[in-house]
Amino acid sequence: MLAAGAFGVNIEDGLYGGESPLRPVAGQAARIAAARAAADAAGVPLFVNARVDTYLRGAGGTADTPERAAAFLAAGADGVFVPGAVDPVTVKALAEGIEGPLNVLAGPGAPTVAELAALGVARVSAGSGVVQAVRGPVRRAVRELLVAGTYEALSGGLDHEELNGLPGAGRRPPRGGSGR
Repeated sequence: MLAAGAFGVNIEDGLYGGESPLRPVAGQAARIAAARAAADAAGVPLFVNARVDTYLRGAGGTADTPERAAAFLAAGADGVFVPGAVDPVTVKALAEGIEGPLNVLAGPGAPTVAELAALGVARVSAGSGVVQAVRGPVRRAVRELLVAGTYEALSGGLDHEELNGLPGAGRRPPRGGSGR
């Protein structure tokens, strides 16, 4: 992954198919420390975002999320990603209780980027929401091709050069710091 040019990763603590919905804190901290050590040894300024799935998996809240986050930051994470938490009261409590940059997953119905920033969020992710949004136009284009045999739904697309020129395309995020 590092050799391929990755400059940021999410390392999630969700555990699927186990007795618990989350990995034990010590084991997850060890995974984060290993990723940090590998990146440092390779001389890659990898941004390690510790994904804390307490809200996403319904396995905790504002009491234990900051504790998990602190252990993961101490292990070498640069930021903390808490998907499933977008309620303003919850987000503010998390931002105040986590001693590193807070990343949340936003989508329809979530506060705006500016509102989340005002609550203390350093990074806002759309996650798979962008891909999910693209599936609608893809479905329309395929249906048009198969049913009508025409291609009008393909108009208005972005070519590679235009896509790569969008703000943030190819930009490396900063490593460390509070981000707030």
